[in-house]
Formats: sequence, C-alpha cells, structure tokens
Amino acid sequence: MFTIYQRELKSYFTQPTAYAVICIFLFMSLFLTFTLGSFIQIGDANLEWSFFFWHPWIFMLLAPALGMRLWSDEQRSGTIELLGTFPTTIWSAIVGKYLAAATVWLVALLLTCPMVMAVNTLGDPDNLTIFSGYIGSYLVCCSFLAITCLISAFTRDQVSCLIISCSICVLLVIIGFRNIETEIARNFSSATTDAIVSTSVLNHLQPLLRGSIRIQDLTYFGSIIAACLVCTSAILNAKRA
Repeated sequence: MFTIYQRELKSYFTQPTAYAVICIFLFMSLFLTFTLGSFIQIGDANLEWSFFFWHPWIFMLLAPALGMRLWSDEQRSGTIELLGTFPTTIWSAIVGKYLAAATVWLVALLLTCPMVMAVNTLGDPDNLTIFSGYIGSYLVCCSFLAITCLISAFTRDQVSCLIISCSICVLLVIIGFRNIETEIARNFSSATTDAIVSTSVLNHLQPLLRGSIRIQDLTYFGSIIAACLVCTSAILNAKRA
C-alpha cells in the first residue's frame, strides 16, 4: 500500500494537475473570503463564515476534478488487470491511491495557514475553533474525494466521473439549505425529512466550524469515506472476476 501511495503522490506532483487544483483552490478561497465572505467588514477572527463556510462549495467542484482519474484511467488503459499480478490487494491499491489524493488536499489546506497567521496578528481568535474548522473542512474534502473514487470505479470516462461526482457532492451540500428542507417537508413526513436533511454535509460541518467536535459528525464523515472505499473495492473485484 505504501509503495502505491508513494507512486501516486509522486505522479500528482510530477504533472501539472495537482499544482493547478491547489492554485485554483487557494485563489477561490481567498477571493470568496474577501468578497462574499466579507472578512474585513465582519471581522470574523475565527474564520467560521468568511473562510471555512465556502470550502464545501469549492470542494464539490475541485475534489472530483482531482479524483476523477483515480480508477477511470486504470480501466481505460487496462492496467487494472495487472493489479492481480502484483504482490498487493485491490484494497491496498484503493487505500494507497485514495490517501495520495487526500494528501494533495492536505497540502492545499496547509497552504492557507497564512490566513491563520494574519488573524492572530490582527486580533485574538480562538485557535482551537480554527483548528476544528480545518478538521471539518478536510473531512468534507475527503468525503467528496471518496465519492469520486467510487464513481470512478464505475466508469472509464473521466468527464462522466466528474459530472456525476460533482452532482452528488452538490446535492449533499444544498440539501441542508432551509429552502430545500421546506420543499422536502411539503412532500414527506417530518421523520423522513429529518432523515434526508441529516445527510447534508453542512449540518455536520457547522458544529465543527463553531469548535464543537462531536462523535456523530465524525461518524458521519467517516461512514461516507469507509462506505465509498468498501464499495469501490467490491466493484473493482467484481470487474476483475
């Protein structure tokens, strides 16, 4: 698994893909923070609404853009068949490739640390709340990446993988909006509405942005990641059979 992880991570940084995604992420983060986020006007020292709030919107586009090649390339080129001849398992390959992509996003988030340094210079923020916000942001990104990993196991076409993955990620974001919840409540019972709305990443991200690290939120993100990777393994094993 570690060998695959190293190989994949190296491939990201020997090609322009990772650099392009990271640069776009940094630009969009700063742009949204200082425009729609009104960072200076509202004095958001903890970066809750001006900075972290926009990350799911960025990730739902860029996480699939980075992850769409995870298995689509392997299937199109036929190299997935060679995995059976390597001294490794499909599961090890999945985890190795996934962790490599997740590491790229970890680097991207770490490159936003100057924002933290800036707010500490200008004010007196709660750094534990900021740290919790980073955890929440990274979990959202890893969840979207896991969804993309699963979709890429279904299709050989990267564009199809990108479109489907983005659509699912968008749905997981907007389903937590009050207007969407109201529309759902008109057609379903309150219990069903609560169950549907609880699948929104925003409902589990917001407590983390406020500095509250709850077991149910960590379980939510962990379940998405684990379920997607396990399903990816099942699909790839079935295709090899």
